[in-house]
Amino acid sequence: MNAKMTLPLRVVAVSGGLQRPSKSAALAEHLLDLIAEEVLCEPRLVEVGQLAPQLAGAVWRSQLPDTVERELAAVEQADVLVVATPVFRGSYTGLFKHFFDFIDQDALIDKPVLLAATGGSERHALMIDHQLRPLFSFFQARTLPLGVYATDKDFVDYRLQNGALIQRARLAVQRALPLVELTRHTRSANVEEVVAA
Repeated sequence: MNAKMTLPLRVVAVSGGLQRPSKSAALAEHLLDLIAEEVLCEPRLVEVGQLAPQLAGAVWRSQLPDTVERELAAVEQADVLVVATPVFRGSYTGLFKHFFDFIDQDALIDKPVLLAATGGSERHALMIDHQLRPLFSFFQARTLPLGVYATDKDFVDYRLQNGALIQRARLAVQRALPLVELTRHTRSANVEEVVAA
């Protein structure tokens, strides 16, 4: 019974931003903070741009250094994922896709995934549904119904400032909570089974 009440969820955000500071990382962290306000969790941010030198030349996962392997494992073992990427040529960054190419194709089955993206203008907002959602459908993940798209003008000093966007981010998290809670109960039940065995 105690496990159900105190077991923190592993919530991992992946930012596809290529530089630091990054608007995508800022958006991912904002969403992580909103989730942490609602549920007991262990938040973790994976910045793909910081892994670029170690990722770029690898073709097979066995070629990756331990630093990258740890981040891949964190994503695979997460209870909830938040993904945020800049829009580049109408899609996610190539480095973001390269990172997810190394993820085991069965590791994200039924995992709740909150989708987010950043871009220079509103015209790329549908990238979430046209690019990100199909990618995570391949993994059989449970993409959450409401995505969060931010433009450059929504930020001041890499912090969200647009009231309407902040409200949408909060709504996206609120609508995600029933599935997040279901994930918590499933994980707690699995842990109790292991302990009982």
